[in-house]
Amino acid sequence: MSLNSIIKKIQSHKNRPNLDFSLKSKTEIFTDKLFHTLFDANVSVEKNIVQLGKDFDEITSIACFDIEVSCEVVWKAFLAKLPEIIEKLNLDAQEILDNDPAANTIEEVYLAYPGFFAIAVYRFAHEFYKIDMPLIPRMMSEYAHRLTGIDINPGAKIGQCFFIDHGTGIVIGETTIINNHVKIYQGVTLGALQVSKDMQNKKRHPTVEDNVTIYANATILGGETVIGKNSTIGGNVWITESIPKNSLVYHSPETKLKPKNS
Repeated sequence: MSLNSIIKKIQSHKNRPNLDFSLKSKTEIFTDKLFHTLFDANVSVEKNIVQLGKDFDEITSIACFDIEVSCEVVWKAFLAKLPEIIEKLNLDAQEILDNDPAANTIEEVYLAYPGFFAIAVYRFAHEFYKIDMPLIPRMMSEYAHRLTGIDINPGAKIGQCFFIDHGTGIVIGETTIINNHVKIYQGVTLGALQVSKDMQNKKRHPTVEDNVTIYANATILGGETVIGKNSTIGGNVWITESIPKNSLVYHSPETKLKPKNS
């Protein structure tokens, strides 16, 4: 096959001619800049807010954002939410410091905890998700996923004082509801009982009430599954039904001794 034939075949199958991959890198830069604007003492809030507005206008134009909605209006609405977002994130950081014996200072949490970064990006992305902004919220959350191993869909609803420890392998689905003072450890899945496109607009993922702790590698599935407040879910359990409040759920392994050689 000639080079021209190969090129023509590739072009014929390239059915997204307007797909601009620069949107991905621009969104990642925007996300980092937003994080640093809120937390880096060496960054000018005033200067960065102005630049972030310009960056937002650029990425929304690439993402084919609804031209009937002014990007300036959307950006101003997001800016109005930033004081509330940083307040929530400061509470998240304090929750980590208060509950993790390995955390020595609040600075350590902001600078070195992947769970905190993933929560921060989720809180940014969630605000854009709520206004049905295409692509951008998911790319923001996937950026955090790539860096931290923590996959939080921007559609999830997460309350105050959220604590993720270690974090690698955590999956939190789109219709998950997490209330206040919830602690989650590595490998936890808050997922759907089944994957079917006709469930797109239905609640598919669990609800976790206040003051719940979920230990490593627990799997909790289903839109009707509710983990009652003040409950502790042990490691490696598999849950598909609701758990009443004040419960302790744990996996009980069976140990058998090997027979002695005769």
